[in-house]
Amino acid sequence: MEAVQKNKSVLWDWLTTVDHKKIAILYLIAGTLFFIKAGMMALLMRIQLMYPENSFLSGQTYNELLTMHGTIMLFLAITPLIFAFMNYIIPLQIGARDVAFPFLNALAFWIFFFGGLLLSVSWFFGGGPDAGWTAYAPLSTREYGMLGMDFYVLGLQVSGIGTLVSAINFIVTIINMRAPGMTMMRMTLFCWTSLVVSILIVFAFTPLAAGLAMLMLDRLFSGQFFNVEAGGNVLIWQHIFWVFGHPEVYILVLPAFGMISEVVPAFSRKRLFGHTAMVFATLLIAFLGFMVWAHHMFTTGIGPISNSVFALSSMAIAIPTGVKIFNWLFTMWGGKITFTTAMLCASSFIPTFVLGGVTGVMVAMAPVDHLYHDTYFVVAHFHYIFIGGIVLGILAGLYYWYPKMFGHLLNETLGKLMFWLMYIGFHLTFFVQHILGIIGMPRRYSTYMDGEGLNTYNFISTMGTFLMTAAIVVLILNIVYSAFRGERVESGDPWDARTLEWAVPSPVPEYNFAQIPQVRSLDPWFYEKIHGDGRMKPAAPLSSIHMPSSSILPFVMAFGLFWWGFGMIMLVFESTFLPPYLVIGAGATLTFGSMVCRSIKEDHGWHISKETVAETEQEPRS
Repeated sequence: MEAVQKNKSVLWDWLTTVDHKKIAILYLIAGTLFFIKAGMMALLMRIQLMYPENSFLSGQTYNELLTMHGTIMLFLAITPLIFAFMNYIIPLQIGARDVAFPFLNALAFWIFFFGGLLLSVSWFFGGGPDAGWTAYAPLSTREYGMLGMDFYVLGLQVSGIGTLVSAINFIVTIINMRAPGMTMMRMTLFCWTSLVVSILIVFAFTPLAAGLAMLMLDRLFSGQFFNVEAGGNVLIWQHIFWVFGHPEVYILVLPAFGMISEVVPAFSRKRLFGHTAMVFATLLIAFLGFMVWAHHMFTTGIGPISNSVFALSSMAIAIPTGVKIFNWLFTMWGGKITFTTAMLCASSFIPTFVLGGVTGVMVAMAPVDHLYHDTYFVVAHFHYIFIGGIVLGILAGLYYWYPKMFGHLLNETLGKLMFWLMYIGFHLTFFVQHILGIIGMPRRYSTYMDGEGLNTYNFISTMGTFLMTAAIVVLILNIVYSAFRGERVESGDPWDARTLEWAVPSPVPEYNFAQIPQVRSLDPWFYEKIHGDGRMKPAAPLSSIHMPSSSILPFVMAFGLFWWGFGMIMLVFESTFLPPYLVIGAGATLTFGSMVCRSIKEDHGWHISKETVAETEQEPRS
């Protein structure tokens, strides 16, 4: 069976893989492409706002770029980048050979990818979505929204299915597939935040799916959910969206917290301070995250009692967040800190995120929010959380785990150049936007008048965007350069790290662990280096390894969903080349036919013999 696995073309191998490590790299590539796309849109918008009364972009084009930038960043860029690290690192950190459901893991990626593709092709059919990334009704209804909003609705519906499938897979993996001795309280903070985030996704994406279904029915089949004249209510959409939208902030930021909690101890040469407190702070943040959605709706007139309750619950989240901030600082205090690129990103994350959190507490007060709502102050706050927080966390995780994923280090000189360009450019771009908001510049406007005191700050903000663009270019150059000239990792542990993923060679074998490890401490790899013989103690004797078979069915099922969604959109415009119901039927046939094939075809997998494992396994150096 081993030969069958090896005699495949590279393209076929990647299209059919169910290996969690290869799927992680697919997520990384897809997320990076979407991130670059959204970044280019942001750059175009900032060029438009560089000067007053600029005509670089039309108002309609600006609305489309604004909508797509926010939507792609939230759903198609940051989310898959986080899923890339979750896919690659979680099985290694818990001592598993793969995720619980490898087939579903591949299916989740391809559904996500084709959902994002469905959203993106809207540009070829008259323009992109234009109602804002929050898609507020009635702007997103058939009366006002262009055809692009149909791609928004169906694209996010398809992509969201993949996200939900991934979340369920991670929950089962973390709970059921931990190595012997890996108790819940011995799990890393990254595993804990990933588990909590997966639970949040299950509870947050379901109301979003319901809201998108209601909007789809309104747009495609003349439903009346958001039609005020027919008894509908446009505020229903805001409640549904923010019941998802605010937990989504924590869905994205908690994994970044987990990455920071891995990087800071590794380069401080200390155990993470207050591991148990950090776990409970994570749980409390997740719980409170579902109780604050209406602070986005203070200006809708929901009443003083609701405003007060949601203001208090919003400010309460600062308490568990503060626990994390101080624990990171206490971890670094007295440590032997090495300022690698990863540590620079992680340490700079802390003050940057604090500033974003402070402005969050400000807008959590209803009277203050009435002043700042729909101004650039909120834009600055939002980006201090997402770019200054989440993206810095992802960059820290990228530089930290890159040698584990690819077998070589990224260049540190180019890495530090990237960091300073990104950090300086970020603050130039968004810090002055606080001032713009206080002056009164409204967000979502494509231009502004001369002589209003906005010119200088907008020019500075755009210059910062150019620096951030340069940082991403340097990062891409670093990746290309390091692939050919980078320092190869001779051991599995170039950082002298503490956690279990560094106990295996780099890059990681397909089976992860030749023998499932026996975990004996909170920092299992560090414990074995100090108290053992520099190798993980095996939990069972060496034996043959069973691995799941590759399959093209996840790709075909996701491709069918793409065509089903495209066919639904064709219902609202006259198609001259294909009948809509034929496209819908073809897509549904592909999807359900693949499901039937999967159900009747037994997967026997393939085996790696004990002798082969013994020959190829390289013992990691401590």
